[in-house]
Amino acid sequence: MQVTELNIFPLKSARGITVPSARVEAMGLAGDRRMMIVDPTGQFITQRDLPALARLTVTPTENGIRLTLDDGRERIVAPPQPDSRMDVAVWKSIVSAAVADDATNATLSAWFGTPMKLVFFDTAARRLASKEWAGNDSPVSFADGYQVLVTTTGSLRALNDDMAKHGEGAVGMERFRPNIVVDCDEAWAEDRWTAIEIAGIRYDFVKPCARCIMTSQDQKTGSREGASPIPAMGRIRMSADRRVPGPLFGWNAVPRGEGAIALGDGVTIIEERSEPWAIKKR
Repeated sequence: MQVTELNIFPLKSARGITVPSARVEAMGLAGDRRMMIVDPTGQFITQRDLPALARLTVTPTENGIRLTLDDGRERIVAPPQPDSRMDVAVWKSIVSAAVADDATNATLSAWFGTPMKLVFFDTAARRLASKEWAGNDSPVSFADGYQVLVTTTGSLRALNDDMAKHGEGAVGMERFRPNIVVDCDEAWAEDRWTAIEIAGIRYDFVKPCARCIMTSQDQKTGSREGASPIPAMGRIRMSADRRVPGPLFGWNAVPRGEGAIALGDGVTIIEERSEPWAIKKR
């Protein structure tokens, strides 16, 4: 098995960037989900509420970052001032984040037709993943809950096969917004993995990823009118474990070291569960 795709998502819920290699840090891949959009009260905004975020690309530059809409509008944003801060909410976590300048926030609010602010997970921000699943002192950025999301090609193939049987079309891996895609022939093999190793770094598979309506959205337009994997996941991937209810695809993983990862790196299974995660029988 090997790494066949690497993605970072600089701004939570905006478009991802496919990269040939990445730095692995305690919080996950460097540059992943270090920015976020919030409403004026600090509540996070994602494609669940604002599908049009899929139209926004965020690109690092020498002088800050470039925000680009798919219609060509763009804005260069300077790094935020560390003393311009607000408390923001990511699910149940409250994080002190740096805030972008007023002009940038006004531009984004105009682009998307609702008041919003751009915030940054800077060196002064602190957040920990769930102790129950990830262990003690496991730092995480603005990701939904964990540092790295891993998916496999074999599982996507199996999901698309079920969709095809029911005349539902097919979807690409981008619908699931993974950081690391593993080329693995066996469908759902990851349900048995406790830990894998890539380029000398251990990744503990701590919790399967329950999926939401975002998987039904085109990741370039935000449209929900095309093929959707949700019915297929409902048929073949419903969790039978009440700790993580709902349809599952991919696993949340915690890196237990720092270093680098690149396309083509070998993937070694170093620990497996005695029983795979329980899935409801059809």
